[in-house]
Amino acid sequence: MASSILGFFISAIYVFDKNHPWGLAFCIVFAIMFLSSVKSMTYADPDMFVALETGKKIKKFKNPFTKESK
Repeated sequence: MASSILGFFISAIYVFDKNHPWGLAFCIVFAIMFLSSVKSMTYADPDMFVALETGKKIKKFKNPFTKESK
């Protein structure tokens, strides 16, 4: 997410001033990257991230796309 925000601002400030079509194309690509990262965060399991940060083992993995446990 951070790279898409940074890339959007660099494209909007530096690239768009020098070449308008390329600057617009890069801005669109980085905006799509940002939207896809926001969408992927809605499917993320917050318990898995807490377990990763605290170092605990995850016993069950829930696949958010199939709703099955492995």
